[in-house]
Parts: sequence; C-alpha cells; structure tokens
Amino acid sequence: MVLVVGVLLFVAVHQAIVLTGNPNLVPSLLLLGALLVPVSFVLYLDGRNTADDIPLSVLLICGLLGGVLGTVAASLAESNTAQRLGGLPTVMIGLIEEGAKLLVPIGVLIFTRYRLNPADGLLVGVAVGTGFAVLETLGYGFVTLLLSRSLGFTEETLLLRGVLSPAAHIAWTGLAAAALWHAHARRWHPRAVAAAVGTFVLVVILHAIWDAGTGWPTYVIVGGISLALLIRQAHRDVLIGDRTTPPRRALPAP
Repeated sequence: MVLVVGVLLFVAVHQAIVLTGNPNLVPSLLLLGALLVPVSFVLYLDGRNTADDIPLSVLLICGLLGGVLGTVAASLAESNTAQRLGGLPTVMIGLIEEGAKLLVPIGVLIFTRYRLNPADGLLVGVAVGTGFAVLETLGYGFVTLLLSRSLGFTEETLLLRGVLSPAAHIAWTGLAAAALWHAHARRWHPRAVAAAVGTFVLVVILHAIWDAGTGWPTYVIVGGISLALLIRQAHRDVLIGDRTTPPRRALPAP
C-alpha cells in the first residue's frame, strides 16, 4: 500500500513539474524517488516480524542517525584515504562504507535493550542501510540534475538506485548487523565472532564488486546474491525466529 501510494505521489509530482515547469517541486521529486522503494522494503520486513518487539519509531531513528552519521563518516574517511593513497580502490570504498554503517547498530547493541532478539539486529541493520541508501541516492540525483539539467536523467538515476537499494546497501548492512546480534546471542563465542567477521568481509567484497562493475550484469549477479542472502536471513530471524537463540526469561507476574 505504501509503495502504491508513493508511486502515485511520484507520478503526480512529475506531471506537475512537466505542466508548470516549477523548479520548487524538484526536491519533492528527489525525496520521493529516493525514499519510495527503501522505506517500503523496511516497512514490509517490520510488518513480517513475528516478535514485534522493536518499535517502528526506533527503526526510524536508526535510519536517520545511521544514514547521516554513516554518510558523513564514510565521506570523511574516503576523502582522507584518497589523499593518502592517491586514489580509492573499490575494496577500500566497501570497507569504509560498510564499517561506517555499523556505527549505529553497534551503539544500539551496546546501549539499548534491543539486543536479545536477532530479528532486531537484522531490522536495525536494514533501517540503517535504508537511511544510508536514501541520502546517497538524493546526493546522486542532485548531482545528476546539476550536471545534466535533465529531469529524465535524474529520474533514471533515482529509479536505478532506488529499485536496487534493497539488493545493495540495505542487504549488506542488514546481514552484517544480524551477524553481530547472533554473536551477542551466543555470548561472543569464538565461532560466532568468526561468523560475524566472515559476514562483514563478505559484504565488503560484494560492495567492492558492485562498485567495480560495469552495469546491469554486475548489478543482477551481485544484487541477486545479496538479496537472496538477506531474504534467507530474514526468513530465519524475522519470519520464523531463530530457534538457536537461548529463550528469554519470563518476567515475573506483577
């Protein structure tokens, strides 16, 4: 429903720009184009969460903080790294951005009570990945508009990055955060920690291949793998729950 309403709003704004030529409507078009698919994806996963113990408001805060802090931290780190190395290999981009996106999930894991259920970790990661993807898409859309002065090229950028976001930033951060929550649920057993590190390395590699790709073949292959892994993890954690996680203690009756 959210996706349908969003598409209708996007079309309405686009038509208003075409008919009136009013540039004041362009920010609305950029915002809707960047938000539409990622936010709909988060709401879908949250609605399928059988535990239903993490409020939507917390996910929204995580998305906002994760997006802003992640993009700022990644931009600063990438700029400094590029100056030192004289360039920025795609592996470094993947390492920096995936690390920056985990700042908020790690904070949630340490400082909040939403750390017992692995489903919370996946949802927090997906929310943060959404915030990062939305702000990055807005940036690319804005730059495309400035350079091309073409609404058509801008819409293509929004469509490409918006539709692919669940198979990219959202999937990668969701997988990495879910692995952290699983490690915590197993009291940081060496095998669980190794699995979390391995998952992080995997998403960095997927990110690097995505950035080094030349177009749709790369997006289809890497995005398909990333989204399949996320759906598998979501089915395990969100849809049916993780049966390997120790059960919570029941609260005493008042």
